[in-house]
Amino acid sequence: MLGFLRKKKERHGPFVYLSEPTFLYHTKTEKAILELIEEKFNSNNILVPSDYGLRDTSGRIKDAEIFVAVAPLGKFTSLVGREVKLAQELGKPVYTLLIARDKDGLVYVWVEGIPEEIEWLSPEETQAFSFKFAHDEYMAYLKTGLFVGSRKREW
Repeated sequence: MLGFLRKKKERHGPFVYLSEPTFLYHTKTEKAILELIEEKFNSNNILVPSDYGLRDTSGRIKDAEIFVAVAPLGKFTSLVGREVKLAQELGKPVYTLLIARDKDGLVYVWVEGIPEEIEWLSPEETQAFSFKFAHDEYMAYLKTGLFVGSRKREW
């Protein structure tokens, strides 16, 4: 209610630019990613794209000391791919955070640079991937019951 009275968390560490697909905005996965970045780089000085909605933040890549690209299921969405290419052109150190599912939940794997097996999606492929991703999550939600809630949803 009186959020403006709350003391802002003091930022420390290198400036990290996070590039993630929009379907991860404001999710448990995004929160986990931020914790992983803070742990790996000893920094909470992170540009979180979901804080800016759908506004373009790529102009801030030039200020970043570290660039982190998120690749769910080994795929860069078109937006993430575009930002990765810009970071490379600017000579920024790029780290890829691969996210996959296993039977126990989500698995996060850090890779310095960009793994060769990354799939770079076009805008059309990104739209299809996002739709399938949302559909799969919605179906998982329905299977567990609308009123009981889903304990299996990890994203």
